[in-house]
Amino acid sequence: MNALTHLPDLSLDAQGACALPHLGVIHAQGVDAAHFLHNQLSNDFLLLPPDQARFAAFCNAKGRMQASFIGFKTSPEDVWLVLRQDLLAQTLKRLRMFVMRAKVVLNDLSEQYEVRGVLGNALPASLAPAPWSLQLDAQAWTVRLYPAQSLGRALHIVPVGTALSGPALPLQDWLLSEVLSGVADVQAATFEAFVPQMLNYESVGGVNFQKGCYPGQEVVARSQFRGTLKRRAYLVSSSAALQAGEEVFSAADTAQPSGMVAQACHHPVHGHWALVCLQNSALEDTAGGLSTPLGASLALHALPYQLRDDI
Repeated sequence: MNALTHLPDLSLDAQGACALPHLGVIHAQGVDAAHFLHNQLSNDFLLLPPDQARFAAFCNAKGRMQASFIGFKTSPEDVWLVLRQDLLAQTLKRLRMFVMRAKVVLNDLSEQYEVRGVLGNALPASLAPAPWSLQLDAQAWTVRLYPAQSLGRALHIVPVGTALSGPALPLQDWLLSEVLSGVADVQAATFEAFVPQMLNYESVGGVNFQKGCYPGQEVVARSQFRGTLKRRAYLVSSSAALQAGEEVFSAADTAQPSGMVAQACHHPVHGHWALVCLQNSALEDTAGGLSTPLGASLALHALPYQLRDDI
């Protein structure tokens, strides 16, 4: 029952744009902005070119993620970080603790700029096709994300009050696309629950293993190169609604959880979907499957991208 199945064709045809109130923006400004973030996050911000964004994690000393970001430069001395609103205030406070003598100021831009999701034909035709490509258009920034099935996705960061760049998109269509893309963000319910590889960040451009030290870097590197990682993220459909932070169990061991929901959505047409961080051993149980304490059964589906094979 736990054998991976191909993701069924949900015939996604959603097009348009919508506000994403669950996301906000932190602004790092100053001559040391990129260098400061380079020393704090799991990706390279020093060599970040103007036409790319970075996906990155902010970890504690044990490598557990406290936040995740999509970051990009708006100028050589300005870096913007998009993250979950439910973690923004505490993340901003913790980043400020490490500023010390660095010439950088960190502020919340969420009242001035709005994050929107863009799907399908509403994406700019000129936006480069690779994930994390960045485009500037009239003081608005567009970042291409991993697709949902074959449907293009992007974040659009615009001044508050800007008109939508396409037809109105139901938020539930966007939330479904987040899960189907296979890329989960860190939110309050999963604070310090995962090291980056537990959510496959190394396979979607979220970790740079050649850069210098950052909080938790030794744990992240050891997980990658010594084969110590015992959990990965998988895509599941469910018989009932799930929520981030919820534990899941294997029929082979109902006393100890086999994993945790990292991101979930309920769609009125396509049902319940989630990204679940699972113990690798749970995949070996083909007899009874996976379920939640409330009895929801889970079906595993193949990820929409290839995992790196050097773990």
